[in-house]
Amino acid sequence: MNGVAHAVEATHWRIRRDDLSGAPVRALLAEHLRSMHALSPPGSVHALDLDKLRRPDVTFWTIWDDEELLGCGALRELDATHGEIKSMRTAQAQRRRGVARVMLAHIVAQARKRAYARLSLETGSMPAFEPAQQLYRQFGFSYCAPFGDYVEDPNSVFMTRLL
Repeated sequence: MNGVAHAVEATHWRIRRDDLSGAPVRALLAEHLRSMHALSPPGSVHALDLDKLRRPDVTFWTIWDDEELLGCGALRELDATHGEIKSMRTAQAQRRRGVARVMLAHIVAQARKRAYARLSLETGSMPAFEPAQQLYRQFGFSYCAPFGDYVEDPNSVFMTRLL
């Protein structure tokens, strides 16, 4: 974590596996999908909707400060040794508090517990996605070719790291 304030603040946060049934969670995911569609052309939006996030190959978590939803993230199993980060989102009002950093650390730890050899992700290539790319680079992710069902797309950036 960067800075003492983030470390102190995060001590009160809790991450929980979520069934996506709560109104705040659905609202955050709707915000996420709206944002992805506003930033990327239709064929380049790879964000998962509620139904896809409920599939058995996806585990979805939320991060809370008491009763306030701070953000979310998911881990999709591509195969027995490869996971994909999905639906990383910090609520607009919670930005710059270290929420994404805490969630990403949790997802990486969960991937290690599952004994994945590799963890990958897709994000946008536009300037609005640079802070996310920077965070992923700080966690040891490097740029790679498309993986899984993805194909080359000038609007997408693919990243991966060995665990």
